[in-house]
Amino acid sequence: MEKLVDYAISLEANQLERSVMRDLIRLISNPAILSLAGGLPADEFLPTEVIRDCMNTVLLRDGGKALQYGAPYAPLRAWIADYMQLRGVTCTPEQVFVTNGNQQGLAILSRLFLDRGSTAVTEAITFTGIQQATAGRGATVLTVPTDLETGVDVDALEHAFAQSPQLAVLIPDFHNPLGVSMSLEKRQLVAQLAAAYSVPLVEDDPYSALRFEGETLPPIKAFDEAGRVFYLGSFSKMLAPALRLGWMIAPQELLPRITTLRESLDLESSTLIQRTVAEFLSRGLLPAHLEQLNQNNLERRNLLLAGLDKYFADIAQWTTPQGGLFVWMTLPEHIDTWAMFDDALAHNVAYIPGGAFSVNKGHKNTLRLNFSKLAPEQLHEAVRRLYQVVSMWL
Repeated sequence: MEKLVDYAISLEANQLERSVMRDLIRLISNPAILSLAGGLPADEFLPTEVIRDCMNTVLLRDGGKALQYGAPYAPLRAWIADYMQLRGVTCTPEQVFVTNGNQQGLAILSRLFLDRGSTAVTEAITFTGIQQATAGRGATVLTVPTDLETGVDVDALEHAFAQSPQLAVLIPDFHNPLGVSMSLEKRQLVAQLAAAYSVPLVEDDPYSALRFEGETLPPIKAFDEAGRVFYLGSFSKMLAPALRLGWMIAPQELLPRITTLRESLDLESSTLIQRTVAEFLSRGLLPAHLEQLNQNNLERRNLLLAGLDKYFADIAQWTTPQGGLFVWMTLPEHIDTWAMFDDALAHNVAYIPGGAFSVNKGHKNTLRLNFSKLAPEQLHEAVRRLYQVVSMWL
């Protein structure tokens, strides 16, 4: 038997955990499984033909320039700055830093502010990528609860900020995985707390454009008078995931350091993708695209909720998001959704166990359900199968 070479790998590589969602999604690739586990738009609502036409236009117009390395594309930065201004954020194109999506923004900012042994603050239940960018880098993580109606507990957040953390990360709109959005009052208070305690706060906001009900709220960054809030936005959810294109709004004096950190990762975002997205935006196509996407997401959310009302009304609670992609469900305390997962696969239905999002490894009786990917006629059947599985554990 061949002996494997022993490697001395870094502390971060030893500590960083694989995204549970990626592992689970690999397990449920069987087309017979009705999956409520994803976090993607339905394929039929991706603007495939328009993106192709935009890319062809760019290649015919710009030629080799579109295939070279290059500085961040100025028309794209200008559009983003205007978009953020409309949302109440005062910024210039020079403050727009183009990224390969929000996860890269998280990675850059965690490297900017966190050393091993530093302290970070996150919500107790949060996206796994946030966990990778904080605890995965060796930070001590202070967690705060999230109210399922109004968002993060600001009293607990202030208590955590009083402990002088080096970084905090919050999800204000259509939280992944909870589906909840932070109230207007809390957004104002959070910005004030970041200023009062001098805590760099990352506002991770890939979902705000996916609102289909209720009043559109300004980002936390709109209330940031002290320059403590770092805003992360993304075209991955509002346009197409595979574009892997997003942006950061950060204080201009920090951009040289942010740029250097980015260069150590992958130099820059694709010139071709930046120009293609800018072409799509310049044609004024985004509002109609979002209107169609959000209307269909609303229909599918309503179908999922109707199924939950029919089968789970007496045994579970769940959130009612006004946008985004996710519903958070809480089952009786004795049910372990990790242990139940194999039974779900046997019944050809899938979800993400809520414990995957729990920083402190609790919440085993919860799960995250996605409503955007399955076809309308499949959603009721998926909930029926899920009920069959849960009934075995009651």
